[in-house]
Amino acid sequence: MAGGNEGGEKTEKPTQKKLDDAAKKGDILQSRELGTAMVVMAGIGWLAVTGPSLIDSLSDMLVEALRFRREDITDFSPAQRGLDLLTGIALPVAGVMLATFLAAIAAPALLGSLGFRPGAFAPKASKMNPASGLKRMFGAQGLIELMKSIAKIGLLGAIGIWMVWDRLTEITGLGKMGIGPAIADLGNMFILTCLVMAGGLFLIAGIDVPAQIMQRAKRLGMSKQDVKDEHKESEGSPELKGQIRRRQFEVLNGSTRQAVAEASVIITNPTHFAVALRYKPGVDAAPVVVARGNDAIAAAIRELAEQNGVTILQYPDLARAIYFTSRAGQVVNEGLYMAVATVLAFVFRVENRMASEMDRPLITVPDDLRFDADGRKP
Repeated sequence: MAGGNEGGEKTEKPTQKKLDDAAKKGDILQSRELGTAMVVMAGIGWLAVTGPSLIDSLSDMLVEALRFRREDITDFSPAQRGLDLLTGIALPVAGVMLATFLAAIAAPALLGSLGFRPGAFAPKASKMNPASGLKRMFGAQGLIELMKSIAKIGLLGAIGIWMVWDRLTEITGLGKMGIGPAIADLGNMFILTCLVMAGGLFLIAGIDVPAQIMQRAKRLGMSKQDVKDEHKESEGSPELKGQIRRRQFEVLNGSTRQAVAEASVIITNPTHFAVALRYKPGVDAAPVVVARGNDAIAAAIRELAEQNGVTILQYPDLARAIYFTSRAGQVVNEGLYMAVATVLAFVFRVENRMASEMDRPLITVPDDLRFDADGRKP
């Protein structure tokens, strides 16, 4: 029973493959609250900057619309007149639309969900099923969305009431001012109120985004058996593994295979790099690199070494240092003599049953001979 629970309960985090597959189907991380907050803030921010010019454009349009000229009787064209009136406010309005459009794109980009996914538009029977729709509306998720909407209305309403109440004296005094200054003050109050309310939306988004991350992780959670099955699927069938091995061996020529079989030790990264070293006292003046390779060639070297009983040791820094400083047939770099000698001495002791894996020595690679996986010095 315990084993069945272990395999069925979704206790594991979703793998990257599971996340990628879900994204292709349209199941992505998204937050309406963040999108709303960014769109509102972008629009209000643009109005705060270009508000005076927009008011001037609207004023000019109104004046022009009420102006009556002789051409309006002799050659009146309603379409041309309307186009002329709208041209004056086209630029300020286009600015607001562009700002909100960019904000709408930025919201999913911040969540890493930007992109076109054809799978999201594929018809799904569950979405067309009325029973599933009712379940979404009256289920736990529907209740959560309702509570979020109520909380949002309550917070924004409280902010709006507070802003109006705090400036009630200024609002009542607008009637004693000229129409120009009154409109300017009213516009400033409106912009400030909207900016504060947009800040409230960001507060809500700050709560909603982590909640959406947790909900998606829970929705895409995997059981231990799911992880094992995916791992097996990614590894492929035994037949496919056999084909990969054969291709790996094909990249090694006959002399290289012989050299690996006669090597003293194989030093690995452990997977991306492998170097085969040979040192025969009385024959080699210094340790010689008889084979080296990365990725497929490295895998072939390791496989061949295992078949021939050659010792394989994992020393990532040393493997990269030898790979990037020596070619096959060359002695190892002089700066690595001490590290290589320590490794070879350990191999000799193991072969003569004078040491075990527990006695593996720690080695140090000089700083000027350290490389990353791309051959760059850190």
